Amino acid sequence: MAYACCYSKLCLILLLLVVVLGSSNAQLSTNFYSKSCPNLLSTVKSTVSSAVNKEARMGASLVRLFFHDCFVNGCDGSVLLDDTSSFTGEKNANANRNSARGFDVVDSIKSAVENVCPGVVSCADILAIAARDSVEILGGPTWNVKLGRRDARTASQSAANNGIPPPTSNLNQLISRFNALRLSTRDLVALSGSHTIGQARCTSFRARIYNERNIDASFAQTRQRNCPRATGSGDNNLAPLDIQTPTSFDNNYFKNLVNNRGLLHSDQQLFNGGSTDSIVRSYGNNPSSFNSDFVSAMIKMGDISPLTGSSGEIRKNCRRVN
Repeated sequence: MAYACCYSKLCLILLLLVVVLGSSNAQLSTNFYSKSCPNLLSTVKSTVSSAVNKEARMGASLVRLFFHDCFVNGCDGSVLLDDTSSFTGEKNANANRNSARGFDVVDSIKSAVENVCPGVVSCADILAIAARDSVEILGGPTWNVKLGRRDARTASQSAANNGIPPPTSNLNQLISRFNALRLSTRDLVALSGSHTIGQARCTSFRARIYNERNIDASFAQTRQRNCPRATGSGDNNLAPLDIQTPTSFDNNYFKNLVNNRGLLHSDQQLFNGGSTDSIVRSYGNNPSSFNSDFVSAMIKMGDISPLTGSSGEIRKNCRRVN
């Protein structure tokens, strides 16, 4: 009888451990909406395709929104919230002010999804699907997105200021921030490869093209033509993060780094005589390896502290709480 009692206690302890350890993403699954919203994926992809076909850069903007959402208190759709009287949101944080975009596309996706299954799908999940679709539409890999996230009821500008690595970050700072989110150094390099698409503002790379030495001279001169040295002049002028194929999801970003043609200081830090040089070289030589690691890293990033079960809510409008 004593043995049976100990055994039952052990089982209870093990069960509690499983519940606690698995609670962060236990309810995320690739078929979460298979019955409650069977047309979800095709509905999202149709709207994303229309937006990216209209403006290829929008694909990169949607991927970036997903990154910036997950890196601030987890993948909870908080980046989409407008400021209210009770909180200052993330849209005007340093990393997002005058640069985060695609909110209108998310609104369109949400509207289309609400038409087919009202009150069912979270804005956080819409971001995750839109990011995957954007990568695929621009020629990159695809994957089955884990779903079941719920939406945050608040947002924090200070959390965004502290949580998103700025383009001035050095390698140790990047590794530290990613590791804090249980993302490995390899995940860091793979996810940085999303800079194979999209553009950056002059303010983000001005110091690099005028002051740094680990930069190809002709590349720097090319970028200087559209980004004056003086602060306040041409601050919002844009340049492609990948000078070769800025609207194709490929591995040219890594080839650029090997040739000292990374646009951002934080980009070139990945290939600057440090611990990540070998990973950059391998991705530059082997696109299938990059694609595979990128997919794994995106899935891991999507698992960061989601709200599930009865936490959070399913927003009717992605810009405000219900």
